[in-house]
Amino acid sequence: MTELKDSVLKENEAVEVENVSIETSEQELDVPAFEESVSKEEIPLPATRTETVEQIEKLAEGSVLEVKSEIDQLKQHYYKLRIQETEVARAAYEAAQAEAEEKIPFVVPVDELEERLKAALQNFKDKKAKFIAEQEAKREANLAQKQAVLDDMLALINDADNVNKRYTEFQQMQQSFKNITDIPATAVTSMWKTYQLYVEQFYDMLKINKELRDYDFKKNLEQKTALCEAAESLSAEKDVVAAFKTLQRLHDEWREAGPVDRELRESIWQRFKDASTEVNKRHQQYFENIKAKEREAEDAKTAICEKAESIDIDSLTSFGAWEEKTKEILSLQAEWKTLGFASRKVNTQLFERFRKTCDNFFAKKSEYYKEVKDSYTLNLEAKQRLCEKAESLKDSTDWQKTTERMIALQKEWKKVGAVPRKYSDAIWKRFVAACDYFFEQKTSAMKQQNDEEVKNLEAKKEILEKIKAFDESLEISAAEAELRAIIAEWNKIGFVPFKEKDKLNKAFKAELDKQFGRLNIQNKSARLSAYETSLKGGNSNKLYNEREKLLKTYERIKLEKQTLQNNMGFLSISSKQGNSFVKEMERKIKKLDEDMELIVAKIELIDKNM
Repeated sequence: MTELKDSVLKENEAVEVENVSIETSEQELDVPAFEESVSKEEIPLPATRTETVEQIEKLAEGSVLEVKSEIDQLKQHYYKLRIQETEVARAAYEAAQAEAEEKIPFVVPVDELEERLKAALQNFKDKKAKFIAEQEAKREANLAQKQAVLDDMLALINDADNVNKRYTEFQQMQQSFKNITDIPATAVTSMWKTYQLYVEQFYDMLKINKELRDYDFKKNLEQKTALCEAAESLSAEKDVVAAFKTLQRLHDEWREAGPVDRELRESIWQRFKDASTEVNKRHQQYFENIKAKEREAEDAKTAICEKAESIDIDSLTSFGAWEEKTKEILSLQAEWKTLGFASRKVNTQLFERFRKTCDNFFAKKSEYYKEVKDSYTLNLEAKQRLCEKAESLKDSTDWQKTTERMIALQKEWKKVGAVPRKYSDAIWKRFVAACDYFFEQKTSAMKQQNDEEVKNLEAKKEILEKIKAFDESLEISAAEAELRAIIAEWNKIGFVPFKEKDKLNKAFKAELDKQFGRLNIQNKSARLSAYETSLKGGNSNKLYNEREKLLKTYERIKLEKQTLQNNMGFLSISSKQGNSFVKEMERKIKKLDEDMELIVAKIELIDKNM
């Protein structure tokens, strides 16, 4: 009976102080919830995605609490392997495409293992949901049991006459209450406060002895001092998350520990709270650092997206422009890979935004290259036709006309756009070879012709000097014969240098006209011979202009002839004076006819030389 009383006094004194201590801890100690996703323990990771899926399938059949962390790590490992394989495949594909004419964007291969992975994860998710539901049901049941214990305690407290007799029963109720641990989190505080209130009320009724209470305070102080030391040692723990988890366990033990002396109560609690604050600060700083890095990654990725989106695709109208911007896109992609993850809610959105921009760029580039390739094919066909034309003209000796045609072909060549690179040099060399061959032949012929023209120039100068020194004492018939011989000799001589031709022909024609005029020679053939001499070596444009001038002269003479003929109809020939007018008009008309015949003959000579 004495032992029972001592025990009652001891427990009564302890609980009286404990009530105040627990209330303080509940009010002042606010520990943030543990973030499970960060506290994953590292496990050996498989080398392949297939092995990863197999391990997840195996783990999914085990306990939810034991394998959740491992499954999360394996899932992340699977997608990292998937990204690595995709990047390797992309690099190999782009290397293979480097020399290809048509650049086809890389297409990410279908992941056949992903459905199997999703099925395993869904299986685990279903088991997890079922487990959570079972745990919630269990907590509700435990809550009901705890409430029943509290109801029994309250009934015992209300039976004041039998409190001392039922002390052992009350202790059993306390133990039962503590043994029921897993209840809904929302009810933990209220249940604990109610429990503390009932314990305090019970022990107040027992009037515990102060000496026994002091002994209990000493024991509780030792326990709480050890908890303070353990909490203080956590500040040196490198693993911040592990330290935080350990602190949660220490707080649970602190709640279970009894009260200490009132004088020491505040200081011991402050010591424990200070140690907890240090761990909590480190834990909070840890996540703030993670969030800061996520914000930095988000800002950097947003900037990359904006740079990629700022590229004006419509302004890219050449291969050089496309290749320059392609290097810029690839540089942005390489920079993207060096950045860490942004926050979960925006990381996927940013990746999809950047990938969409890149896909659009390479799709537009593919379209441009296809359009250019089609135009290159048409340009190649056009240049092949120009080569055929140049090759058909290269052996021509009609230097003037062929030169004009060759120059026209070269101008047309410049207007035709580019051709496929593998044909560019060959088609150009083919065209240049035909052009060079013609101009080399022309240069060679012109050189020979120039040498001959210089000799002809000297010969014609000698003839010009000969006609200038013409013997004016010769009779008309002999002089005419001599002039015809000079004209024949002049015509036998070939071309002279172009810049000397007109000057020389004019001088020769002037000397002939002078001699013909002196001798009063009107012979048509002689005049035509002199005119034909002046036509030698004239180009087509000059001959055409001369022909047009003769036609206009012909029409003027014809009109003048018609006027004379009309006037003759009004003259009277009955008088001697009228008869003389008629004869004069007839003479003029005859002269006009001779001039018209000479013009027609000259036009025929021009047509012959054209």
